[in-house]
Order: sequence, then C-alpha cells, then structure tokens
Amino acid sequence: MASDDIAQLADALSKTHVGDGELSFKGLGLKLDDSESELLGKIEQYPGLRALRLEGNTVGVEAAKAIAKALESKDQLQRCYWSDMFTGRLRSEIPTALMCLSGALMSAGARLTELDLSDNAFGPDGVKGIEQLLRSPSCHTLRELRLNNCGMGIGGGKILAEALIECHKKSTAVGSALRLKVFVAGRNRLENDGASALAKAFQLMGSLEEIHMPQNGINYAGVMALASAIRHNPELQVLNFNDNTFTKRGTLAMAQALRHLRNIQVINFGDCLVRSEGAIALAAVLTEGLPVLKELNLSFGEITAGAALVVAQAVLDKPHMEKVNLNGNCLGEDGCDVLREVLDNVDKGDMLASLSEDEGEPDDEEDEDSDAGDSDGSDECYETGECEEIVKENGMNGGESPEKPQSQVSKSQAYPICPILGCHSFFFLLNHFGRLELQAFIFPNPQAEILSFLSHPSGEGKVKKVPLVPGQLLCLEHAVQQEYFTQDHASVLHTLLSRNGDALKSCSSAKDRLSSALEKKSHKYH
Repeated sequence: MASDDIAQLADALSKTHVGDGELSFKGLGLKLDDSESELLGKIEQYPGLRALRLEGNTVGVEAAKAIAKALESKDQLQRCYWSDMFTGRLRSEIPTALMCLSGALMSAGARLTELDLSDNAFGPDGVKGIEQLLRSPSCHTLRELRLNNCGMGIGGGKILAEALIECHKKSTAVGSALRLKVFVAGRNRLENDGASALAKAFQLMGSLEEIHMPQNGINYAGVMALASAIRHNPELQVLNFNDNTFTKRGTLAMAQALRHLRNIQVINFGDCLVRSEGAIALAAVLTEGLPVLKELNLSFGEITAGAALVVAQAVLDKPHMEKVNLNGNCLGEDGCDVLREVLDNVDKGDMLASLSEDEGEPDDEEDEDSDAGDSDGSDECYETGECEEIVKENGMNGGESPEKPQSQVSKSQAYPICPILGCHSFFFLLNHFGRLELQAFIFPNPQAEILSFLSHPSGEGKVKKVPLVPGQLLCLEHAVQQEYFTQDHASVLHTLLSRNGDALKSCSSAKDRLSSALEKKSHKYH
C-alpha cells in the first residue's frame, strides 16, 4: 500500500467512534480492498462488540474476508449497520462479500437484533448472499431488517420471503419464535409477486410494528395480499406504501385491514391513486377507529374536494392527530379554501399540510372516465361481490335494510359508503329540507333517500336544523358525479334545489357549483 494511502487510512481511523459496545467507521469513505491491519485490529481488539458500523465505505471481496475473520470471535454482536457499503464494486462481487460476512456471524454464534443493508444495489443475487444468514439461528432474534433501495426485484423478494418463513418456523420449533418488528424494503421493484410473497411471511410472523415499502411498483393485487397480512399484525404503528398503485379495489382492502388495528400512528398512502372512493372508505375507518393516529398522507391520489372534506371531518376528533396531507389532489381553488376553513374553524389549521401542488378540479371527461384506464378491474369487484364483502366486513353498512337484504342489493344501490351520508357533516344540507332517518355508512338506495328528504321543504321532522357551510355542498357535488347517482334523480334534485335556494344564500358559490353539476348530469344524455 502506498504511503499516502496509509496516511489517509490512519487519519480516517483516528476518527473512529467507540463506545457503548459500538465500533463505528461510519462515513469515513474508506476504500477497503485487502487486509487493512489497523481497521481489523480495532475490530479484533474491541471487547464486547455489540454493534459494528461500516456504512459509507466501500468493501471489496478480500477486505470482506478479512473483516469476516475478525468477526468470528464476536459472539455478542447484535447490530450490523452495513448500508451503502459497496459503492463502486462490481455487482458480481457483492454476493461473495456478503456470504463471507454472513458466514462469520453464524460461526461466531452471534444473535442479531438489527441488520441494515440498505442502499446496496445487489439485486436478487445479493439476497442469496444473506439467505443462509436469515435462515440461521443468528436471525432468530432479529427485530429490525432494513433492505431499502437494494434492487431486489421479484426474485429477491421471493427469496427473502422464503428465508423469513423458514427462520420463523425454525425459531418457533425451538421455543423462541422470530418477532420481527421493523421491515424496510422501499425502492426494490418487488411488484405484485414479490409483495405477495412477503405478505405470507408478514402474516406468519404477526409481530410487525413498522412496514416501509414505498416505490415498489405494486398494484391492487399485491396491495390486497399485503392488506390480508397486516390485519394479522395487531401491533402495527407505521404503514408506508407511498408511490404504489392502490386504486379503489386495493384501498378498500386496506380499509378493511385497518379496522383490525388499534395502534396505527402513521399511514402513508401518498401517491397511491386511492381516488375519492378510496379516501371515503378510509375516512369511514377513521371515524370508527384508529384512536392514536398521528399522521395521514393521502397526497397525489386524484381525490376531489368532496372526498377530501370527508377525510378532514374524520380526523377532527382524533386527539393525537398532528398532520394530514392532501396536497396534489383535485380539490380546486374553492375546495382548498373550504378545506382550510373547516380546519381553521376548529383551531386545527396547523394540522393541514400545504396544498400548493393541488391539481385543480378534474374536467368532466376525467370524471366520467376516472377508472377507464385502470388495470385493476375495479368494476369486476362489484360483479363478484368482493367489494360488498369488504364493506360488510368493515362494518360500514350500518345494518341491513329491512326492505331488502344486503345480499340482494344491486350495484347501483349498494355503493360502498354513501359519500353524502357517510359522515355527520353531510346531514347538514338535508336538515334544511326535511326529516332524516339515520343509517350509518350505506343506504339501500342513497339517491332515493336524499330525494325523499329534500321533498319535505317544510322542515318538519326529528332533526334540528344547523347552519350550512360550503363544504357540505361540495361533498354533495362530488356524490352527484358518481355512477350510483342516476340522471333521473339528478333532474329531480336540481328542481328541488331551485325551489329551496333561499336556504343556500350563505354559500352561493358552492350552490352554483352543485347546480351546475346537477344540470350536467341531468342533461348528460339529452
């Protein structure tokens, strides 16, 4: 080794952090190609080594072999922080290096609690490099596994899943089942098959507290598999699936799963295309449960103003709520103003994240064809009855109608979670026009119920009238644009709205928008 290299290494090693059982070479930028005596000496001579930080350096095969030799006597090692450790190395080198390090940990009889190999672009072959380690007794005690941005792909995801399943089975057989708490695997191109394979492992373990799987190209099929798994992990606190593709079908499945969880603090479904119907389904779950939720991210999901207001209403009563992110949706200027006003009026304006990237109101063609290009077969779930089952299990139907059992309700009648009547704020408008018979989150024929209420402008009935705000009209505007709200009913509602216009003077702008939506709907096919 050149004298300059030795001097540089000596200077870097002088900055080595030692303490509390942790030896850290983090961020020193070392290029380790062979047996670096000073680094190895520090590892070998450190008594009671419990944590080793090698992130931010680059380790070749020969150096990995030397480090492995030094680790063979470190039976107390528990935490390996080995992210960003192979910069500039050939991809073919990485599996060999990982096998050497893994072999040393197994030989030493180490019992790991944390393993971080994030930001190492090792692909499926790299997963093979740690496969035996993950199957071994050294990982029976593993609590945190971080493999963010490793390029595992579908193949790597499947290998990882099988290794975790075997680890759980073997550890259970010896009386100490694997209880993984934190799983991180964002930016790995897992797609549906990789996610579905991991979902089997998650369901088997049932111990997860955090799942981070953003940017993995997962659509509704993989999302539904993950949803089935997370309901079996009752201690979950953080769910981060940012930048995957839920659409309605996947979001309904997630809503179903969330009903089984009581400890969720952070939900990040941003950039997941949850759409308005999905947002409303999640709002229904918020209304009924998730008592300790702190953060909700539904940004960039093609959510309209009415649905966003449903979400806002649902989070108002959450005592621990700190942040709700609805940026990048389709609220429009009026919708953004109303949303801010709703939260400001109850001194919770600080809760709302910026709306600076709002996409504006969707045009009519986008409204009509919002699901036309989906590959998730959203409509198919109505035909198979799957969505109805999701709604039923979510408890969002508020009981079956005495006139018509739920099993006989048609698609147009059994739309999951009526956006108008799914939250108490939507009753405000109806209170101005007549009697209201309450039923929780679904009506056998919601549009007929609404028209029945509106046909009694005298106001006689059981429910006290309350002041209107524009938000309720925006929610009704959203509902009118949906498939279940028929053209005939839109025509009648438009007429009734005209007759009772005086009640809406305080929110004339929102009333005009609702009237316009009704007129377009009632004349759509004329």
